[in-house]
Amino acid sequence: MPTLELNCLPTIVGSMPHKKADDACKLIAKYLKDIPCWPQLPELSPRELMTPQFSAGFPGITEHGGDLTVTKGKDWDNQLASLYDDSLKNNYKYYALTDEYAAGFSCFFEQKYASPKAVKGQITGPLSWGLTVKDSSDKAIIYDDVLADAAARYLKLCASWQEAELAKFNRNTIISVDEPAMSSYGSAYLPISREKIIELMEEVFSGLKGIKCVHCCGNTDWSILMDTSANIISFDTYNYAQSLTIYSEAVKIFLAKGNAISWGIVPNEEKNVALETAASLKDRLEEAISPFTRHGIDHKQILRQSLITPSCSLAYLSEDAAEEALQMLVELSAKMRSRYL
Repeated sequence: MPTLELNCLPTIVGSMPHKKADDACKLIAKYLKDIPCWPQLPELSPRELMTPQFSAGFPGITEHGGDLTVTKGKDWDNQLASLYDDSLKNNYKYYALTDEYAAGFSCFFEQKYASPKAVKGQITGPLSWGLTVKDSSDKAIIYDDVLADAAARYLKLCASWQEAELAKFNRNTIISVDEPAMSSYGSAYLPISREKIIELMEEVFSGLKGIKCVHCCGNTDWSILMDTSANIISFDTYNYAQSLTIYSEAVKIFLAKGNAISWGIVPNEEKNVALETAASLKDRLEEAISPFTRHGIDHKQILRQSLITPSCSLAYLSEDAAEEALQMLVELSAKMRSRYL
């Protein structure tokens, strides 16, 4: 692929704290002019939480008290066969996001943007989704080979539909697969092989034509995610900068292929938003980048092949703090580009 030059432009991971979709979308249009992103709104409805938001069309799924369960009823085999047929044909028209589950999606298109360089969307990854959804025996479906594969195929179709819709707005699309569960890799909580993780991720990525991103907001084995076809690795730089540093050689190879790093350097906790400034975050970001330059990666290459984001979701900030975080994000991006690019 050609080198992905994002030049430290700002965008967000996805979630916002607003209870009115229009308020969140107007804020995004105000600050994220180059790479706007549709907002997930978990404070508006529990259906906008990361697992329920992408669940409505999965065979046999039911919700009770916030828990999602897959039951293999009498029509299960036919439903599963339909899913597999749609997956093979990439027939994604039945896997749309509705206002009931994503009020910010349709609202996003109602805003006015001058000339964005790209547009970003996001979807829950197959590991995180599969660990949350249970089967009828209360076992996470990620441990059932048939259900895990079906989940990855289902999420691929959801991602494909979303990308196609976003491409109508801007032909340069970024779809981020959010995998917070990857922070548990290697623990008893996630006894899944490296090969299986890559297989499931690749199934989701296989439906995408544009830029593919993977986000994890904790410490993980980043070499696994860099071995997928992801074009962007997105991580919580504010809290876990060193988690990527130990994979400097893998990062060097990843960037040499033309890929990019998304630095989640703007905090998403209220107290830290109040403490930081764009200047202090610039110092913190430069400190996070310096180990890679010492490892022989050109400083300007890193910055050209970088995005800047919040560390993770902004959903649990106040609305005022979320706007403050966005303002810092934009100011930091401008400082980095003015100083180095």
